[in-house]
Formats: sequence, C-alpha cells, structure tokens
Amino acid sequence: MFSVVVPIHNESEGIKNFLDKELFPELEKIKKYRHEVIFVDDGSTDNSLEIIQEYAKKQKNIRIIALSRNFGKEPALSAGLAEASGDAVITIDADGQQPPKLIPEFIKKWEDGADIVTGVRDHYTKHGLIQKMGSKLFYWLLRKMGNKYTVPGSTDFRLMDRAVVDEFNRLSEHNRITRGLIDWLGFKQEYIKYTYGARLAGKPSYGMKKLFKLAIDSFVSMSTTPLVVLGYLGLIITFLSGILGLFVIIQQYVLGDPLGLYWNGAVQMAIFITFLIGIVLISQAITALYISHIHAETQSRPLYIINKKESRNLKNG
Repeated sequence: MFSVVVPIHNESEGIKNFLDKELFPELEKIKKYRHEVIFVDDGSTDNSLEIIQEYAKKQKNIRIIALSRNFGKEPALSAGLAEASGDAVITIDADGQQPPKLIPEFIKKWEDGADIVTGVRDHYTKHGLIQKMGSKLFYWLLRKMGNKYTVPGSTDFRLMDRAVVDEFNRLSEHNRITRGLIDWLGFKQEYIKYTYGARLAGKPSYGMKKLFKLAIDSFVSMSTTPLVVLGYLGLIITFLSGILGLFVIIQQYVLGDPLGLYWNGAVQMAIFITFLIGIVLISQAITALYISHIHAETQSRPLYIINKKESRNLKNG
C-alpha cells in the first residue's frame, strides 16, 4: 500500500477539479497497490475542509487531518507524514501545479530500488525576472554554504520509502525545511523532471514574505556557514583597518604627509566607527537568527495540533 499526503490551505476554488479530474483518476489506474489519501487542512478559512469531508464520507481510504489553525506548509507536511502508514508515501500539492500523472513513474523508480524519488521542476519558465534571479541566487548560496544534497528545482512533490518516512518522523526541530531535511537523510535518491503547471484556481498562499523566510530558515537550519563567513569577514576587516591605520600614522604623522592626504582625526574616527558599527549590526543579526532557532527548540511546543473533532478516520483515533 502507498499513502498520498495532500496539504491544503484555502483551495476550495480548485480542489474538486484537482481531485476528480487529476488525482483520483490517476490513483485508480494503479491496480498493483492499495492506496490511502491523507488530506492535511492547514487552517483553511474557506470551505476547503467541508469539501474534503464530503469526500471522506464516501471513501474510507480518505483520512483528514484538520489542524487547529494555520501552522504553515512544513508542519502540515510533517503531520501528514506522521499519519501515513503506506510502504511508500507520496506528497503532492492540491493546486494542480504538480502533475499526478507522474505518480506511476515515481512508483516505478521506487520499485527499481530508489528510496526517494523527487520531482524537479523547470523553475525558470513561469516566473518573472525577480523570481528567476532570486531562485538562482538561493540555490547558489545554498551550495556555497555547504548543502551539496539539494538539487536546484527540487520540490515537495516526491515519493519516500517507509524507512525514509520513519527516519524523518524522528527529527524534532521546529524550524524545518522538509525537502532539505529529507535530502540530508542521505538515502538513495532518483529525480523526475516535470514542467510546472498553472494553478487551477486561486492565488498561492506562499507570498514573497513567506518565501524569504523559508530561504532564511534554510540557510540558518541547514548550515553554520554564515557564522564562519562573518568570522572571516571580521578578521579581514580588522586586518585591513589595522594596515590602513598604520599607513595613516606613518604617512601623516611620521613622514609629514608627503602625499598630501590629510585626514583629520574626526574624519578618521567617523569612517572607522561607521564601518565597524555596520559589521557589528550584521553580526548581531546573524547571531540573533541562530538564537531565535535555539529559543524555538527550547520552548518544546508541539509542532502541530490536530483538531480531532474535525478530522476523520485517523490511525490513532
């Protein structure tokens, strides 16, 4: 048996088309395995939850996890993976941009021995210039910071073997990047390229603000390189400022300013203080990001809260 995890947040306008015309027909074609579909409603404010509850009344292989509020896509995916009981688990978005018709290919690669099969989208075709540049910069920085696992364009549209899911469920951090953590686990991975489709309806809930936070969390949670870079930068600045200070003293005060580069004390002090204050502020900002992650972990809050009254057919009641 395999499980399909579908996170949902305000998808009422297009969810029926996605299920009736795309996802369910493709799943019915797979006769070799039984399947279950786990919907995770991430605090939708429209009638998305009511729509999928109607499906659950008719199909016993549908489960619904209704989170008590909007926790975000990463916790929603984690909730679905914790509930899934299949020998393989497929995660897919409900907006129609990830084609369910590729699921048989995912399963074939899994049967051939892959532990993880990841969908890699052509992530430059449907974006504007700023999004293209931002995406390229993100993956370039990620690799420079030591993450050699994440392939540019990889998505949360993927299949994971039971062993991978079990290991993922053991991870405890709250500020998590699902695709980065799965790549970090290190199992045998295969890739399937696909063209990113258009949304069936509505607007994406992941705006620029959330994407920026996701990028920052990726850098902070997956690498300590920013701290190392800032340390080296501090050494370089200290070295250069020392050389420059020595040059000013010798040139202006020992040799009597033969080059005519007179810098009075106020100008010298202003230049050095302004520059070093900027470096201190940057260092404090980077350090604060790490401290905020430590703070979140030590709070020991649950990663998500399930509204059992609204959920259906849960494995653990």
